[in-house]
Amino acid sequence: MTMYRISGVWKDSNNIITHYAFHSVGENSNSRAIKKSKTQAIALLETAGNSATTWVWSYTLARWTVGETVQVVNGASGKYLRSNPDNKLTDNLAHLIDFDWIAP
Repeated sequence: MTMYRISGVWKDSNNIITHYAFHSVGENSNSRAIKKSKTQAIALLETAGNSATTWVWSYTLARWTVGETVQVVNGASGKYLRSNPDNKLTDNLAHLIDFDWIAP
């Protein structure tokens, strides 16, 4: 059973999310970001007992804050990750930091 935070994404030339920045949650700290492919991310979250939330930078508080629960859903073009399935703009995690320009 592992809890994860997802802080960012990598996208392809069509602006489709291909990878996620996963952090393992420890008792007193979180791990550095580990780049996981979409397939790896789905497998992690489909493993019984594993869970994830978004991890969003708060400019007001100047620290990371826990966001929404992330779920695996099966859409028209296959499985993908999304937060609160309530038709908000944050549903596909595209609101997270775009790591393309930070780390290839």
